[in-house]
Amino acid sequence: MFVEPMLLEKIERPFDDERYLFEPKIDGHRLLLSLNKGKVTLYTRHSHEVTRQYPELHNVPVIKDCDVILDGEVARMDEEGWFDFELIMERFRASKSTKIREYAQSKPVHYYVFDILYYNGEDVRSKPLWERKLLLQKIMQPNAYYSLMLNVEAHGKALFDLMKQRNLGGIVAKKRDSKYVGERSSDWLKIINYTYVNVELTGYRKNQFGWLAQYQGKTVGVIEFAVPSMARKAFYSIAQQIKCAEDRDFVYIQPPLKAQVRTRNWTKNGMLRTPEFVDFVV
Repeated sequence: MFVEPMLLEKIERPFDDERYLFEPKIDGHRLLLSLNKGKVTLYTRHSHEVTRQYPELHNVPVIKDCDVILDGEVARMDEEGWFDFELIMERFRASKSTKIREYAQSKPVHYYVFDILYYNGEDVRSKPLWERKLLLQKIMQPNAYYSLMLNVEAHGKALFDLMKQRNLGGIVAKKRDSKYVGERSSDWLKIINYTYVNVELTGYRKNQFGWLAQYQGKTVGVIEFAVPSMARKAFYSIAQQIKCAEDRDFVYIQPPLKAQVRTRNWTKNGMLRTPEFVDFVV
């Protein structure tokens, strides 16, 4: 059974507060797990069934004869201790059974469980978060593929600093007494650990919004997000005067304009991951 997941609101800065539990922000994708009479079904947050994608998660380490619906994040950590988001996307998109089995053996994923929504037919979403966490601890036995998500009480700043030192995704802040609601809620917050980069804007997309970004002489992505209307107008008023070439998709400018962006780290092939515009650099 699929249950609408509770989603997070984004804020900019970490904080300390005794009313909150703080968790690491894992760099993977959301995964809801239904175990009913021994049958496992896995769903993404958008209700797409992905049970066959992750065969290593089909044996759920909970107490015997236990039916549950769990919420968590599926991720893969590489040999150097970094979360490999690109591999998770490969696992998600894999369609051939042979490839899926090969991945499960050679590059298994891990499921970080942070909530329980149903237990033996009882809807526990109305119980406070801390009580749901205690229930998880009682019924689940972590193994090579399953862990309970680490959480700390009150000290969000210290956890965020640790995530920053390790170049990880950030933190999540959840009110201890929060109920689980199937929508976005200010009771759950995410604070992202961004990397800030100065880039050169070398062109713009023709058919939809996007600025072509270059870093150290290499194209590193397209800036699409968090660009206010005033910044767009300023860019295009200058870009129209310095157009130098174009192809089917882009109009190029010379000299390039400079801007600062923030990104959720770099991809393995040297591209910015989900870059956001911060400001122009003069």
